[in-house]
Amino acid sequence: MIVGIPREVKDNEYRVAATPAGIRELTSAGHRVLVETQAGAGSAIPDEAYTKHGAEVVATADEVWAAADLILKVKEPVAEEYPRMREGQVLFTYLHLAASRPLTEALIERGVAAVAYETVQPDAGGLPLLAPMSEVAGRMAPQIGAHYLEKENGGRGVLLGGVSGVHPGRVVVLGAGMAGSNAAWIAAGMEAEVIIIDRDIEKLRWVDAIHRGRILTVMSNQLAVEHHVTQADLVIGAVLVPGARAPRIVTEEMVAAMRPGAVIIDISVDQGGCVETSHMTTHSEPTYEVHGVIHYGVGNMPGAVPKTSTYALTNVTLPYAVAIAGRGLEDAVREDRALARGVNAYGGAVTNRAVAEAHGMRDAPLSSVIDGAPV
Repeated sequence: MIVGIPREVKDNEYRVAATPAGIRELTSAGHRVLVETQAGAGSAIPDEAYTKHGAEVVATADEVWAAADLILKVKEPVAEEYPRMREGQVLFTYLHLAASRPLTEALIERGVAAVAYETVQPDAGGLPLLAPMSEVAGRMAPQIGAHYLEKENGGRGVLLGGVSGVHPGRVVVLGAGMAGSNAAWIAAGMEAEVIIIDRDIEKLRWVDAIHRGRILTVMSNQLAVEHHVTQADLVIGAVLVPGARAPRIVTEEMVAAMRPGAVIIDISVDQGGCVETSHMTTHSEPTYEVHGVIHYGVGNMPGAVPKTSTYALTNVTLPYAVAIAGRGLEDAVREDRALARGVNAYGGAVTNRAVAEAHGMRDAPLSSVIDGAPV
């Protein structure tokens, strides 16, 4: 199979979809790998590190997309990349389709087989290809929030950890999954007062057991969210429904009741955001203000730390990429139910129900478009 790795074009996205180790695995298995020149530069991986292990470095993205049977990316295609996609091509990347009707329609119109990192899910649960980047984003969120809480950056002028005799900053984390639990952990390490809210009591028990009361756990309901959000210096939104649009659990009224100069970091923004007033921003223009509250909505937060993120991501995506390249997507999903759940679009149909529901479209079960695929 011909595997293509284009350079990422999303604003300030410095990650790349394969490391030299990944190239070695693919070429050793007999696959031809095309890498767009400078694709790895942002992650401190020079072209020579790819060619050393058998990749062919080509000059343009057009060459990669035109030749490749399997495209490996980090972030979802942007509008300029839509014309490069073609029928029968397999695209393996983060997609977050529930938050993007234009991309969903483009994949359908072009007949692309689109496999989303964020919906690959084993029978036992968990999201193994989303987890590393959720971990990175969660750990970044408190340090980003601390930055924007500084007065010169528009914030309340609050030091998250406080000092002796002065109350620390109050951090409210919405969601106790991978991103939320990591955000709470780092915020607690910064000596902030931390409250984490979730509707899953088992997740809250886990947080309480690990942190031994250092992080206050609260069962989610409208009153609890309203009370704690409006009292917070920093709110970190980390709510996830796999494949679906994130529920809006923080209303505009709650935001309006927050303290001037408070900060919201909405990690969920790539799935539409869990705050009613949040929308996607970029690393170039990361923040905006609503009701005197600073909103940070960068959809590719881990792209700012690519030397960490690229390796963390490719550690978990590589086995699936090798399986798709080696067996073809159809046989690979027949043998792996987790990978089958990652297929969001195939042959001009949406195969993920949550994505279809988000856009009012009809979904086609994967077993109806691939014979022998898991039901």
